[in-house]
Amino acid sequence: MDKQQLTYTEAITRLETIVNKIDNGQMDVDSLAANLKEAKQLVAFCRQKLQQVDEEVKHILSDETAD
Repeated sequence: MDKQQLTYTEAITRLETIVNKIDNGQMDVDSLAANLKEAKQLVAFCRQKLQQVDEEVKHILSDETAD
């Protein structure tokens, strides 16, 4: 998936898929490392998105209270 086109919801859904496959024993050893690497990147992407939204909300709220 292209990170620039990826949404937070899509990233969370993909993470859930990876976790479910690991939990259910549906992931073979050959793809485990690649999936864990992808999961790590997705977590970082989600954290960044949440931080951006948090900053935007704080900015919006500070502008509202300044009026």
